[in-house]
Amino acid sequence: MSKYFFYVVLALTAFAANSILCRYGLHLGWIDPASFTFVRLLAGALTLILLCLLSLKRIEKPKRQHWLGASYLCVYAVTFAFAYISLDTATGALILFGTVQLLMIGSSLLKGRGLRTMEWCGVSLACIGFLILTAPHVTQPSWSGLMLMVVAGLGWGLYSLNGRGSKRPLMDTALNFSIATVPAACLLPFIIQLHITPLGLLVAVASGSLASGIGYAVWYTVLPHLTTTQAATAQLLVPVIAGAGGVLLLNEALSISLVIAACFVLGGVYLVINTKSKV
Repeated sequence: MSKYFFYVVLALTAFAANSILCRYGLHLGWIDPASFTFVRLLAGALTLILLCLLSLKRIEKPKRQHWLGASYLCVYAVTFAFAYISLDTATGALILFGTVQLLMIGSSLLKGRGLRTMEWCGVSLACIGFLILTAPHVTQPSWSGLMLMVVAGLGWGLYSLNGRGSKRPLMDTALNFSIATVPAACLLPFIIQLHITPLGLLVAVASGSLASGIGYAVWYTVLPHLTTTQAATAQLLVPVIAGAGGVLLLNEALSISLVIAACFVLGGVYLVINTKSKV
């Protein structure tokens, strides 16, 4: 696991950047959710296909795992964008990652792959840190936003579980994005008010090409080398990374809650990663 640490951090940083880009584009009125989702998936697909061709790999014929992965990816991408219309960042993160934790760790427990004592301690510490960071900023969500983000969490959790069997992560992610672009495009004619500005297009392309396309390919690269519990718990670092990015890049104030939360989450992830797991 230690030799994949850099790739885990890179993938989680991409996830944090993606959330920020999505929030900026939608809440500043630069782009509507349907257009954002379509451009995001299309940009990701084109970037990944180009990378496959540059690495002299021919595009494979889609297999069952690609159709499943594309379905989970499309469900996540669509509901994620529409959920953030009525949710703030903290509330959306709490619902999304809470759902992912329950799904991924729950799936392992249902399969009889229990957690060791130190893993339970690590998961608990990481969850406490996550709550310290997000809970003070949580507002009462709308029912539509709540349900959409729960579905997004289920979609992302299933997408991550599907990626644990990836043999060719770059190719698998390229096919997932390419297939998912089709149903996303079919959604556009049913949206009454499509709205996209040059800045909105730029944000969606950046989200798709870098934060999503390359980020998800990196995630699929490391998933086979992580246990389900490690993969689920590590994702609680995403809001911490986003907060740190705000401090370093946007001159935001360094709050005591961010420092405490980072210590709890990092400590919890460390315990989970360094415990020999049955999961």
